[in-house]
Amino acid sequence: MQRSDPKIGENRPVIRQLDDAAINRIAAGEVVERPASAVKELVENAIDAGARRIDISYADGGKTLIRVVDDGCGIAPDDLGLALSRHATSKIDGSDLLDIHTFGFRGEALPSLGAVGRLKITSRVLDHDAAVISVEGGHMTAVKPAALSGGTIVELRDLFYATPARLKFMRTDRAEAQAITDVVKRLAMAEPFVGFTLRDVSGGGEGRVTFRTDAQTGDLFDALHGRLGRILGSEFADNALRIDATREGLHLTGYAALPTYSRGSNVAQYLFVNGRPVKDKLLVGALRGAYFDFLSRDRHPAAALFIECDPHLVDVNVHPAKSEVRFRDPGLARGLIVSALRHALAEAGHRASTTVAGATLGAFRPEPTGRVYQMDRPSMGARAAGYQMQAPEPDQMTAPGFAETPMAMSARVELADDPEAEAPLEQFPLGAARAQVHENYIVAQTADGMVIVDQHAAHERLVYERLKAQMSENGVAAQALLIPEIVELSEAECARILSVANGLSKLGLTIEPFGGAAIAVRETPAILGEIDARPMILDILDELDDQGESSLVQAKIEAILSRVACHGSIRSGRRMRADEMNALLRDMEATPHSGQCNHGRPTYVELKLADIERLFGRT
Repeated sequence: MQRSDPKIGENRPVIRQLDDAAINRIAAGEVVERPASAVKELVENAIDAGARRIDISYADGGKTLIRVVDDGCGIAPDDLGLALSRHATSKIDGSDLLDIHTFGFRGEALPSLGAVGRLKITSRVLDHDAAVISVEGGHMTAVKPAALSGGTIVELRDLFYATPARLKFMRTDRAEAQAITDVVKRLAMAEPFVGFTLRDVSGGGEGRVTFRTDAQTGDLFDALHGRLGRILGSEFADNALRIDATREGLHLTGYAALPTYSRGSNVAQYLFVNGRPVKDKLLVGALRGAYFDFLSRDRHPAAALFIECDPHLVDVNVHPAKSEVRFRDPGLARGLIVSALRHALAEAGHRASTTVAGATLGAFRPEPTGRVYQMDRPSMGARAAGYQMQAPEPDQMTAPGFAETPMAMSARVELADDPEAEAPLEQFPLGAARAQVHENYIVAQTADGMVIVDQHAAHERLVYERLKAQMSENGVAAQALLIPEIVELSEAECARILSVANGLSKLGLTIEPFGGAAIAVRETPAILGEIDARPMILDILDELDDQGESSLVQAKIEAILSRVACHGSIRSGRRMRADEMNALLRDMEATPHSGQCNHGRPTYVELKLADIERLFGRT
């Protein structure tokens, strides 16, 4: 605390008007935090200019050089000086700050970059001569003629040379380069019809290309699928579900991965609002809420989701970096994400990610062999005739010299007792049960491969989904407290918890105002047994503050249902008959989310015949 000075009147501070150079350097601290921020602003300008091809080069993590070349509409010579003036822009007229259809609109990026670095812009507009302008530390040169066929080249050198203190906070070249790559990839996802090339020219010359993706073709979903496959990998593209949903003016599109294709952190979560990459706590919470019933707490979903809406329904002018947004109706945006993703996951049925099969095949280690001589494979008819010739006669199977193993005898007897053994069960997605190994794994044959099912995990999911359906149909039973529990809160907390009272009552938690800033808890969910209401109410308030919505009570109820399902399902070690195994497979095919257990692990592994044959060198 500052000590009051009785002579402060004699030495009162004088209010001064800062010069433009100081203003721009201060503003640059908000707009340009690091080299990646400069790349983001320059690439967004190129996209707003209608560029179809954008080349980005950097040196030393962007600290010494950032160059962005595009084939956009360019800047006229008479406008070059104005483009470097603060709050000068061609993207809005200032009459409506919500009607924004471009990435940039504030008119701060170029003057901020020119205030802290050495900036040169070369541009040419159709039917005009090319021109160049430079600015160093806020001091602008005159516009001069230049040679350029079209588009714009923006070159930024020695970033933060005018503010040396900022250089001390820069990370290593490798870390800054990784941040630049992440920015370019996010913008490439937002614009699948634009080609991007990113190269590191630290050593001089042409440098090396660190990222490249050509412009996609086809409709929006095909283009986006191809672009995501290029950036996030083919495994994500193969295991992603198409999302397309609309609600009250909000349109959600994109791709979300299956629960069995999860990550150890949230690095594979990409969210966009009107094409703008954002890092919004509300949207991240909605994504986590959509998967909370399918993943354990240490796993995170992978998704690339795009929300399109009328610009008046969302405010992007929250921060100069424009990475945060505010929806007019946050609950609507969150509800759209949760319902759309859950609907897509339900439609996926029993599907599990292909990476599970890949990991299974990778676990096999064939013995090293020398030279392999492979004979031509016989036809199906020739193989069937060969098998017939090799099969023992019925009377030979009981002859003194014939010995059948217990496992073969068990499998033969069980399948012989199955009245549907002759039916073409192999045509079903999970095929026909052929054996049970280690009293826990069902081996089934499909039309083009085989399936290995964890009987306990699969049946646990089936029972869990059945219990959830019953709860949804009949509601959650509540138990009335003999003496209502009074919970003292602040006025703001009391108003917030009472605003969601109707939703909590549907889950068996009944609360009422008790006077002042207190509430009375009159009923709790019966399935939770005896609970301490006050900690639960405080936890719900924390979730409301963090995410705008609370799923705590529902999560606790479903956690108990999960435990009930675990104890009520087929146990490991139980021998199953063939009809029981086939019935389990058919139930899995008919039940949504049966491809993963209650903790997000796969319930089955599918191996294609071609992959199995490759393991044995038969291809």
